[in-house]
Amino acid sequence: MKEIEELITKEEKEINLMSPLVWAYVGDAVYELYIRTHLINTTNQNAHNLHVESTKYVKASSQAQILQKIMPNLTEEEQDIVRRTRNVHNHHLPKNSNVSDYSYATALEGLIGYVYLTKQFHRLGEILNLALVENKNVK
Repeated sequence: MKEIEELITKEEKEINLMSPLVWAYVGDAVYELYIRTHLINTTNQNAHNLHVESTKYVKASSQAQILQKIMPNLTEEEQDIVRRTRNVHNHHLPKNSNVSDYSYATALEGLIGYVYLTKQFHRLGEILNLALVENKNVK
């Protein structure tokens, strides 16, 4: 199996030209996998209960709150990625979310996707860990 780094073949210049919604598409998958891995490592639940628990982490309202809490810990470049993704007009809105929460949740996913695609794996781990810590503080 190829190393993860080898799977990403786009150069940073190409990644910067992608739609922020593409970053969010990738970031959604990375974040979901991170949360699922965390849950199987820290709990002993069946698949249904794991799914129920993971939705508490990945729902738009939780992600929006997490992003707002971690913003001060982000670099200027990362905050710019967040702004670019948050401001993209998205025609999709889940039934259990409002426009603001969904925009911020998409922005968090965009940040995660961008950092992943640019192979900043150490920073990705830091951001995901911050998100996990902050998620425990989300009501």
